[in-house]
Amino acid sequence: MVSVDEFRKAKRAEGPATVLAIGTATPLNYVDQTTYPDYYFRITNSEHQTQLKEKFQRMCEKSMIKKRHMHLTEEMLKENPDLCAYMAPSLDVRQDMAVVHVPKLGKEAALKAIKEWAQPKSKITHLIFCTTSGVDMPGADYQLTKLLGLRPSVKRLMMYQQGCHGGGLVLRLAKDLAENNKGARVLVVCSEITVVTFRGPSEKHIDGLVGQALFGDGAAAVIVGSDPIPNVEKPLFEIVHTAQTIVPNSEGAIDGHLREAGLTFHLMRDVPMLISENIEKGLVEAFQPLGISDWNSIFWIVHPGGPAILDQLEYKLGLEPKKFQSSRQMLAEYGNMSSASVLFVMDHMRKKSVEDGLKSTGEGLEWGVLLGFGPGLTVETVVLHSVLIG
Repeated sequence: MVSVDEFRKAKRAEGPATVLAIGTATPLNYVDQTTYPDYYFRITNSEHQTQLKEKFQRMCEKSMIKKRHMHLTEEMLKENPDLCAYMAPSLDVRQDMAVVHVPKLGKEAALKAIKEWAQPKSKITHLIFCTTSGVDMPGADYQLTKLLGLRPSVKRLMMYQQGCHGGGLVLRLAKDLAENNKGARVLVVCSEITVVTFRGPSEKHIDGLVGQALFGDGAAAVIVGSDPIPNVEKPLFEIVHTAQTIVPNSEGAIDGHLREAGLTFHLMRDVPMLISENIEKGLVEAFQPLGISDWNSIFWIVHPGGPAILDQLEYKLGLEPKKFQSSRQMLAEYGNMSSASVLFVMDHMRKKSVEDGLKSTGEGLEWGVLLGFGPGLTVETVVLHSVLIG
């Protein structure tokens, strides 16, 4: 007879969870940030609100965003004018779009990750799907299983309404699954489209305009597993440690509410300050066991929630400007894609490291951190160990 302890040990992996492949996808349609204010106020029949438009113009100019991809086209908005009002009942229309296109966009990213992984999709044992765009039953995880043709026995986990810290959250879950299930290969997908949050402007809710100036659509997928097969699987980052915490005195700083008019977001102005003033405690707890206290000695994969967050973090931690280069570039090219954004940053960093001829996937550095920020105010901290290139 095998003891329970022996059985448990036999089921666990030996090494740490490792990111084995990454894929990203965006809708073909995109908007230019310089012309977006004109487009946005025209399509929402709000051009008479000239002062509000000028304020929105300044928001877009300060956003450091060049373009954003969006599933919603001008034709779609003209066909569904309730989406353009501020609070018109429109949840049915939004849901009809989201439940179809969120898993489809996730499929595009997943196929790219699977292609890079170069293993049969039948070897995927677990699926984690995360989205803030729509709610349905069976969920987007079920739909993606069908779209990809995964095994019916794949173990699924659906994460709805997590917001911008979702990218860190799914890596935390994937780490636990990979390390506690020997041979597991976890497909993680974050897919977001702004159809649930797009709405016209309101003078009474300026914070809602911030979201209209920042958010874009995108999906990212990663494959996570422990004990990579030598000469077959190519590890990118080892997931060494994860943590989640709620920032003190931050209730109401970021929240969203699903209503008949869709998902409404509320953002307080002091979000960047709250994050920057409380971030170092978590970093110390995560890196002290490794003997690391110089924040410029590690690489940074940070959710690009907005330029103010990156600026204040950089200042508070005394970081060199180049540390957030990948985050700033992804913000410029795609805007804030909620849960998917930080995985875009990870993908960009490892590709740029290869292009620059560096020795490891983390900008040539051994240790790094991935940070996600979202409703709560919640912070996800993931300690990563980069892998040698070549």
